[in-house]
Amino acid sequence: MSEPRLKKSISSHRWILGYLMQEKAVFFPSLAALFFTAILSLGFPYFLKELVGNPVDALKQQVDPAEVLARSNLIVMQLAGVLVLQAFVGFFRVQGFIRSGESALNRLRCDLFDHLVRLPMAFFHEQRAGALSNRVSADLGVVRDTLLNTVPQAIRQSVILIGGLVFIFISSWKLSLIMLGSVPVVVLAIAFFGRKVRGYSKDAQDALADAGTVIEETVQGVADVKAFTNEPFENARYSRALETFLGVTKRGAKTRAAFLSFVILALFGTITFVVWHGARMLAMNEITWTNFAAFILFSIFVGASLGSFPEIIAQFQQTAGATDRLRELLDHAPERADGDPEAKLGGYLSFQNVSFRYPSRPDVQVLHDLDFIVTPGQRVALVGPSGAGKSTVFSLILGFNTPGAGQVLYDNRPATSLALQAIRSQIAIVPQEVMLFGGTIRENIEYGRPGASQAEIENAARQANAHDFIATLPEGYETMVGPRGTKLSGGQRQRIAIARAILADPRILLLDEATSALDSESERLVNEALERLMKGRTSLVIAHRLSTVRHADRILVFNHGKIVESGSHDELVTHDGTYRLLVETQLV
Repeated sequence: MSEPRLKKSISSHRWILGYLMQEKAVFFPSLAALFFTAILSLGFPYFLKELVGNPVDALKQQVDPAEVLARSNLIVMQLAGVLVLQAFVGFFRVQGFIRSGESALNRLRCDLFDHLVRLPMAFFHEQRAGALSNRVSADLGVVRDTLLNTVPQAIRQSVILIGGLVFIFISSWKLSLIMLGSVPVVVLAIAFFGRKVRGYSKDAQDALADAGTVIEETVQGVADVKAFTNEPFENARYSRALETFLGVTKRGAKTRAAFLSFVILALFGTITFVVWHGARMLAMNEITWTNFAAFILFSIFVGASLGSFPEIIAQFQQTAGATDRLRELLDHAPERADGDPEAKLGGYLSFQNVSFRYPSRPDVQVLHDLDFIVTPGQRVALVGPSGAGKSTVFSLILGFNTPGAGQVLYDNRPATSLALQAIRSQIAIVPQEVMLFGGTIRENIEYGRPGASQAEIENAARQANAHDFIATLPEGYETMVGPRGTKLSGGQRQRIAIARAILADPRILLLDEATSALDSESERLVNEALERLMKGRTSLVIAHRLSTVRHADRILVFNHGKIVESGSHDELVTHDGTYRLLVETQLV
């Protein structure tokens, strides 16, 4: 194993151990109990050795059956006592390891999720839908299995191995040295095969995550799958992902099987040779029967302990691969956390010579030297053909992206001088496609201001023209909206999104044509709610309908990432320009 890879592996295991150390009040007593029970388990071969006794001694002297029976009863009672004590301590040991392991894992989950939600939008734009959650879930599953099962097993087998070696050295140091001669061979095999096992484990986890992604994407888009009768296509896609996973696991299985077979051959071959050599020593009176019996019994324990280590090492290698991926996720830099966290926005917004390219498409200039000002309480419409840069303006306002040149200002303060949390907490957006969370209607409205009272939630719903339809539902505000709000109509989802924005009470409002996909009655109700929402607030509206544009205080006409016209509807329609063309073709 190369030095950097070895250091990385050690570092990964220390990283996981660091989470366990946060539960040391439970982990250390459980660890002590584990050492104690492992030592007690060595009493089993010891008492068996005593129970068997020395048949040679029996031949040399007359044995009293009653004395043998009494001695046997005493040994069995002592052994039973050891087993009962081991079971009693083992109960608390297992419980403690599960508690500390699960608690450590929960801390890890919380840290991962906390970091994940703070990553910049550019990171999520590069991720395939569902792949991230599936990969994290699979990797955490491997870590969980290691914390709850492999770590205790490794410690237990290590204690048994060391204790067993001590006893076999006491029984016969010559035979012990012969047995230990196989250890360097096994260690080299672990180093050689372990690296390959780790690589295959990492590839298998990635392949399994890809297969899980297919399921998630298919379920999310099941309406389109059925509409296009693409069930066979999705089945084939999932089958290909599973075939990739199966291929990787099969290749890994060959390596692990070769590893285990070699270790078993080396260990038990060595034990066989040692027993044969011990029989010769016994015949030549170089060792007593009692010591030889003890050596054999403890050698069985040592051999079983060593035989378990290949699987333990393989699991640790797999865990190292899983933790490497989790740490790669944590290595991604989160969004900036600097700036004034107490900043209060007055509603004044301006772009100064802003140019922008998406990191994933550096060759495409999306915005070119954008300059405009929005005054507090002003209603500004952004119009233009698809791909002109309107949505990108919204992403820059929200701080999802950073201008490549120029700057965005709030109340004449650069966005970089304000904390992102302060900016976003005073901005609300109502998108064209509303995504509701799979909870209740109350929870989805409350998302605008967590902790709001029921009265405040209902008041926001009334202003959004949503209270009446909510009241007609059997469970009212506790109605489950279904995945992504699928149990509600488009107009109902829009009004809940507006209620959420009303509850947030923003200084700046962003509307991405919230009525474009609604029927006339739903559009009327939504427009009434939007009018209430926009009153007294700085509002920017991406508009695709003439009815929305007419009432704007100012219209910015975008084309190819530039503002080509600016003015009111009455001013722009008199000029023979892009806006007039859009009006005449009803593309606005």
